[in-house]
Amino acid sequence: MTAPNIVFILADDLGWADLGVYGATDFKTPHLDRLAAQGVRFNQAYANSAVCSATRIALITGRYQYRLQAGLEEPLARYGAQLGLPPEHPTLPSLLKQAGYDTALIGKWHLGQPPAFGPQRSGYDYFFGNHHGAIDYFTHKPGVGEQFGRDLWQGSEPVERTGYYTYILGDEATRYVRERQHHDKPFFLSLHFTAPHWPWEGPDDEKVSRNIKSLFHYDGGSLKKYGEIVEALDQAVGQVLQALDDSGQADNTIVIFTSDNGGERFSKTWPFTGQKTELLEGGIRVPTLLRWSARIQPQIQEQVTATFDWLPTLLAAAGAVQHPDFPSDGQNILPILEGKADGTERTLFWRYKSQSQRAARQGPWKYLKINDNEFLFNVVDDARERANLKEHQPEIFTRLRRQWEEWNENLLPIATENYSHGLSPDIQADRYVPGRLTQG
Repeated sequence: MTAPNIVFILADDLGWADLGVYGATDFKTPHLDRLAAQGVRFNQAYANSAVCSATRIALITGRYQYRLQAGLEEPLARYGAQLGLPPEHPTLPSLLKQAGYDTALIGKWHLGQPPAFGPQRSGYDYFFGNHHGAIDYFTHKPGVGEQFGRDLWQGSEPVERTGYYTYILGDEATRYVRERQHHDKPFFLSLHFTAPHWPWEGPDDEKVSRNIKSLFHYDGGSLKKYGEIVEALDQAVGQVLQALDDSGQADNTIVIFTSDNGGERFSKTWPFTGQKTELLEGGIRVPTLLRWSARIQPQIQEQVTATFDWLPTLLAAAGAVQHPDFPSDGQNILPILEGKADGTERTLFWRYKSQSQRAARQGPWKYLKINDNEFLFNVVDDARERANLKEHQPEIFTRLRRQWEEWNENLLPIATENYSHGLSPDIQADRYVPGRLTQG
């Protein structure tokens, strides 16, 4: 069999139950639901971080993001011109490129600003998209006001497009896929949407974009508006999938769809609690789909996975190898998906500066620390993380806490100057700080 094409689709802040196949009821996602029916639906897939650029570093390097200075930022927001993914670091696109692939990123980069950093300095042959963490869906600016220029690029050149950004990215990816049917080399396409990230603008909301005061848009949005944003994402993905079908490339193309972290504000994360910026399940458990019709049968997969698994898995599928000096912290799950190996028990670790959060997952057990409060949950039986079993299972609790500390010792330390984004009561009422109880 010839080497497969790879289309890696990354949503931005999509929650666990924001697809129909995972439980969405307020809006429809028919194209992604169809992708799930044709391939693998993961029930225990995690993001490497509860925020965007940190997870993206884990994705592109196949390693814990805490091994790099840029990965300590949550997200990479304040030092983008001075800090980023080092161009000399091997990456998923650079390793695939060495193996004979053409590589492209269409969409969000958010791993450091040019000229020191950028997609084409880290293994991508072609780039169309934005450098910053978010842009307005209509103005394509990373902020509100005349002082901001458009953050829309083709290679190193600024470009202008008219329209809704999700649809623009879908159109660009469709064009790329259709053109590839006439090439001999396989391709790796990273299609990284900004949807359903704020600002809260659906496809018909250009007037809204002219009136908001900030992209954070804390005074806007609704469940209905969020549904419009996700449905537009589904439509754009469906257009790309149709291009694969029409061009005869679908069977031997690996298509992966996932999110960089859990959802926020209007997202549905049931049955989990928590959201983006939190190490509760709702902040790090993400919807994940894979289709490779030529080799992998449709299935529901219970294997525990994390973002950094995609580098070793996709390299194995492509017949490529990892860089010997930068081995992945992830696992090649291809034999499990092909039915050639049984599922394996994983031990995964997280940390997040805001609220001094720590987490470890091993088998059904999850150790969690938020500020000075520590927990042990069986997240298979107790998906909502309500029953704290640390007193009932002291050996497991002590073991996981010790393993987290040993893991943490081998990584870069969190420093005072590292930025971390978190929730506060002034912007989200359900994250209030409880006051002292009084007797009635």
